[in-house]
Amino acid sequence: MTSLQTLLETQPYLLADGATGTTLMRMGLSHGNPPEEWNVIHPDRIRKMHRDFIEAGSQIILTNSFGGTRYRLKLHDMQTRVHEFNLAAARNARAEAEAAPHPVVVGGSIGPSGEILYPLGEARFEDVKAAFAEQAAALTEGGVDVLWIETMSDLQEVRAAAEGCRTASPLPLVITMTFDTNGHTMMGVSPVQALQAIQAYNPLALGGNCGNGPGEIEGVVQAMASVGLNIPLVAKSNAGMPKLVDGHAHYDATPEQMAQYAIRVRDLGATIIGGCCGNSVDHIRAMSEALRTTPLNRVIALPPTEDTTPKPQRERRHARAR
Repeated sequence: MTSLQTLLETQPYLLADGATGTTLMRMGLSHGNPPEEWNVIHPDRIRKMHRDFIEAGSQIILTNSFGGTRYRLKLHDMQTRVHEFNLAAARNARAEAEAAPHPVVVGGSIGPSGEILYPLGEARFEDVKAAFAEQAAALTEGGVDVLWIETMSDLQEVRAAAEGCRTASPLPLVITMTFDTNGHTMMGVSPVQALQAIQAYNPLALGGNCGNGPGEIEGVVQAMASVGLNIPLVAKSNAGMPKLVDGHAHYDATPEQMAQYAIRVRDLGATIIGGCCGNSVDHIRAMSEALRTTPLNRVIALPPTEDTTPKPQRERRHARAR
């Protein structure tokens, strides 16, 4: 097993992997079917995905377990298979990491529950926390190096995930949110607010992923870096915005464009750099080459000047309408 802490202390940057869902769709996953089931029915394809990203230069790979909580699996009547799917996800990634020609960290991917917590929704905090703990326990048993909480919008759900992970596992955390609504998360959290709240859970790294494309993630990194806290930042952007082509989502950012994004977020202060939806092996390979051959040109981020007070949904909708 490889320590993420050690790599963060000894490497100027770390290259993560690309998309899981869109990669598996190119391999034959049908829209609407749970990717997590493929951990047990098509482990060879899951391992090939991990292997291809590693060969492209990835030093961090995430397990195929993004929707692996009982809440998400219940949509497919598979809520009783949480342990099975997450254990297999971790073991598939672990096997490829162990066979890699360079050190590779395995992150146990933990995505949102899909529930809205009380009082805005009906989900109880302790129930959601227990669901995350259940997933974290299986990922830990399967051999991940770190628990990777990602694509969060609500700080209450971040808390549920972090506390659930701490309850079930001694492993360190990485936490990222998605800032896809006018520079905030869907629940009104700004990058600076996210940074200030998430650091309380003592993660090894934090940052942003998914969203509306490279420019958005660059803004997230710049805002977080401007605070001046000594914590590694994560940038995992989508490959642009999706467009429907022949019934499938197509992301229009080229490998060359994502390579330039990788350089920019590194120069802005990101330490862990990779891709989210739409990023193929070719995108990751281009990022790897660009980061390897382009000298660091550090950009000093200025503190944000905008109001970072969380805005209720309807207020933010009104602001966008203006």
